[in-house]
Amino acid sequence: MSIEEIKQQHENQLLELPNVVGVGIGEKDGKPAIKVFVNQKVPADSLQPAEIIPKRLERYDVDVEVIGNVVAEIQ
Repeated sequence: MSIEEIKQQHENQLLELPNVVGVGIGEKDGKPAIKVFVNQKVPADSLQPAEIIPKRLERYDVDVEVIGNVVAEIQ
């Protein structure tokens, strides 16, 4: 399965996790990775096990990046 298919397969589940505002594809350590964008990072011990972003999805690493709050701007 391609990284695009894996991202698409897991995207809705990831977007339901606390603080997650987006999911994309990028790089981590020079390798393709699933990017999970959050408005803030919180310690794993303050989350329920089901709320923790996984470190890998299928064969790809997951990279968590803080981007703050996302606001759509209508022009």
